[in-house]
Amino acid sequence: MDDIRFCGQPLTPGQLRLVVDLAKRFGALSRNELAHTVCELLDWRRPNGRLKSIECRALLEQLHEGGLIRLPGLKAGRPKGAATAVASAPESGTIAEPLSQLQPIVLERVTTPESRELWRSLVAQHHYLGHRVPFGAHLRYLIRSQPRAQVLGCLQFSSPAWRMSARDQWIGWDDTTRAQHLQSIIANSRFLILPGVTVKNLASHVLSASLRTVAADWEQAYGIRPLLAETLVDPARYTGHCYLAANWIDVGYTSGRGRQDQYHQRHGASPKRVFLYPLLPDARQRLRNPP
Repeated sequence: MDDIRFCGQPLTPGQLRLVVDLAKRFGALSRNELAHTVCELLDWRRPNGRLKSIECRALLEQLHEGGLIRLPGLKAGRPKGAATAVASAPESGTIAEPLSQLQPIVLERVTTPESRELWRSLVAQHHYLGHRVPFGAHLRYLIRSQPRAQVLGCLQFSSPAWRMSARDQWIGWDDTTRAQHLQSIIANSRFLILPGVTVKNLASHVLSASLRTVAADWEQAYGIRPLLAETLVDPARYTGHCYLAANWIDVGYTSGRGRQDQYHQRHGASPKRVFLYPLLPDARQRLRNPP
């Protein structure tokens, strides 16, 4: 196909490769979910910040008709990405024991209706960004103390930001290389230790342990072994100490313009600290090399 355009602008080779790769890797997503995911990663938005999902779906169907991608059949159901009503979270109580008395700390994958409802209610009530149904690739976990089956917090990992200068400079990316390797990054888009849980070193312990579990789960779920994890920390609210204690790398700040991301980067327009964690010793080199 020649002269492929989106909203009147020609697609760059890097953008087209990313769209084709997403359609191939995430073929189980509905057409709407895939369109939302593409828009988020490429930051295709209207002036009011909303995703250009309708136009993107039309582009995907054009590529499908042209044989460049294969789209799934139509799916019925409620669109994702909208805020959802959730029940009030149960009281977590106070937990202040030493970390050693709560071991082993386990990550319980959120897969059942009951665990999804609990995760949503806890995040909606206690996380300052609240809860939204995410688009595309994501994994969620409840953080539990196995001996007592107590829930201590929540985690979510999801698709990365399309462009983030501090991260891209640390890796050594240009636009073409970013498009080739972006799906090898996962974003820690929610991290919550419940308010009543005051256990020293718990947050950094969970962050360290979670990455081993999530990397394996992500590969099993999506067929991609992630090489790097990223997260954003609002310095007006948090110091990011738990990430530093877990050996994440502080690589600088975002530009401060904000992406108005609908599920994991809607942090306003103030600069955020960018933390990265290589999941393999040579992750940076792999992310620079041709696929």
